[in-house]
Formats: sequence, structure tokens, C-alpha cells
Amino acid sequence: MQILYVKYVSVHVCVGGASRETDLISARKVRRISFASTPRRISWCYLAAIGKIQIVTVKMSNHQRLDDGMRWRIVGRLETGHSQVQICRDFNLTPSVVCNLWKQFQDTGSIERKPGKGRPRATTATEDRYLSIIARRNRGATASQLSRDLYAATGTRVSRVTVSKTLHETGLFARRPAVCVPLTSTNRRVRLAWCREHRDWSIDQWATVLFTDESRFSPNTDSRRTFIWREPGTRYLPSNVCEIDHYGGWGLMVWEGIMLHGRTPLHVFERGTITGVRYRDEILEPYVRLFRGAVGPEFILMNDNVRPHRALLVDEFLESGDIRRMDWPARYPDLNPIEHVRDALRRAIATRNPPQRTIQEMKTTLLNEWDQLPQKMINCLI
Repeated sequence: MQILYVKYVSVHVCVGGASRETDLISARKVRRISFASTPRRISWCYLAAIGKIQIVTVKMSNHQRLDDGMRWRIVGRLETGHSQVQICRDFNLTPSVVCNLWKQFQDTGSIERKPGKGRPRATTATEDRYLSIIARRNRGATASQLSRDLYAATGTRVSRVTVSKTLHETGLFARRPAVCVPLTSTNRRVRLAWCREHRDWSIDQWATVLFTDESRFSPNTDSRRTFIWREPGTRYLPSNVCEIDHYGGWGLMVWEGIMLHGRTPLHVFERGTITGVRYRDEILEPYVRLFRGAVGPEFILMNDNVRPHRALLVDEFLESGDIRRMDWPARYPDLNPIEHVRDALRRAIATRNPPQRTIQEMKTTLLNEWDQLPQKMINCLI
């Protein structure tokens, strides 16, 4: 933070009948050229300026509490004839701190800080540690609950605001918890084994994998990435409200697949879900044969554990074609790179103007945006 000051080369200030000289006056207090206040922030006084006026800028520090070593250094430089302005610049201090320190040393010969006169703390250091400990043990407890726990344990009654401020001092802040799926010991073990198996794969090995997934696109889907320009206090005006029906409306099921240096044509289902038969006949059979011929016998199919993917007829089709399928652990996090490609496709759809109003418009837009996605982005994700 920077504060502008007006430095008068020669200034004679009369305050309450007493005369004194000063050379630094805050520009924030200057109403007219003939009125100003001194750095000590006393009452408004009459100013008679002689000579030129110089504008100087002094950086202010947010933390103005000095230790004893710093105080003695400032006093020593003042005794050697250094100006207060130069000291403020060198130590990044406000003029009032240096001025008050110098006056205190001249009046008392000491530089020790005076004891504070503020309101005493409601809790002791031991009680602060107790609040921090019980908050870490029960991270879901509210400030009111912690206040009651402190009163039951020590007899000290404090408000929830005091509890919050105390926890803030120890580095604890109320935040929404991260959400994840519940995992059993088997899930953790299988996931760890999968990661250890594939962590040393080379680019050539990943180049043989076809990453697949399906998703639903609907005009009512709100990605929460669309912003509007509005005035403060007009949030609920009809022009600023977007109507979304999460339980109705039409949508399209889309199946997509990506590989290093290639991708499958986008397959769109106009209604219903992807069943095992449709997954085998309309998707796997033409596209797997296409990519298997391009990659070779090392072709690997990656799909998740959705029921259509694990149907018996799908397993029989893959076995008959001698197609290898990558094991995908249950409750596995979204490490599939196609998740990011689908997110890019959703963003491209959301930025289309005007938005899609019919199934055919949505289908045409999906096909066009899918073809326009850069293959370089897909290669980087894989």
C-alpha cells in the first residue's frame, strides 16, 4: 500500500499557541493549501509554507509492530542525523511510527513498547489449544458446539464468534469438505495394483489403447460455466434467470472413443440408453475392426464397468475377435483421458449461439464440434 505525502521544505506550524517545525504532512488531511495536519494526527492547524512543495511517496507496511533490535537501529540513525522520511523509505514504515518512537526516546530514554490497553482475551493459551485439538478431532463440529464443549470442560463461556476467531489464529477455517465415493479395502488394493502395473507403460503401449465412454447431452444441462452481465441486486429479474428442468426434456446419448493420433466417429443415440446389443452391433463391431486394422494385434479396448459393457454377448464378441480388454477396477476415479475431451466438447456446445432447440440441431452441432476438436489436445491428454 502506498500513501502520498506532501513534503514542505520549510514549514512553520502553529498549534494551540505553540510553534514548532515539521517537514512531512499527510496529503490525505490536506483540504486546502493553507490547511493540513501533522504526522501525529493532531487537530487541524494553520499552515504557513515557505519555499517549494515536494510530493513524495512512502510505502506503508501492513505490520507496524517493531522488535527491540529494529527500534534501536531507527533511534541510532536518527541520532546520527538521518531524516525521518529516509528512514520510512528504508524500513518500509509509516511516518507516525518513526515520529512516535523518536518522541518516546526523547521523553523517556526508552524504546520499550507500552502494554496494550485493549480488551483482554476471553480464553487462555491452554483453552485455545483445547479448542484446536477438539476441532481437529471432530472436524464437523460447529462453532456453537465447540463453545459448549469448552464450557463443559473448563467452565469458560465464549461466543461462537470468539471460537471462530481463535480457530482462525491456529490456521483452521470452515470450508466445504471434498466429496469422494466410499472405498473398501478391496477397492483400494485393486486400484493400487492397477496403478503399479501401468505406471511404467511407454507411449507405444498407450498408443494401442482405445479409450471409450458415453455421456448424455441435453439443452437443459447447466455446466455452471455460463456468466451473464447484470447490475447488483438484479439477480432474480426474468432477464437474468436461466430456466433449467433437471427432470424433464430431451437428450442425446453419445458414444465417443479416442486413441493416440486418432479418434472414432461420434455415435449419437437419439433416445433410450445404450444396451448391450446396441453397444456390440452399432459401436464395437465397426469401430474395433477399424482400429484393430490400423494398430495391429496389440489393440486394447478400454471401457468402464457399465452394464452394457460387461454383458455376456459383448464378452463373447470380444473373445471371438481375439480383442483384449483392459481391466478397469470398480469405483475407479476418472483417470480416463476422454473425460477431459468430453468436457471440452461440452464447453464448445455451451458457447454456441443461438443454443440448440431441437434434437437434429443438437446432433448436427455435436458432430461438427467433435470433428473440430484438435487432435493435438487428445495426444497431450493421453
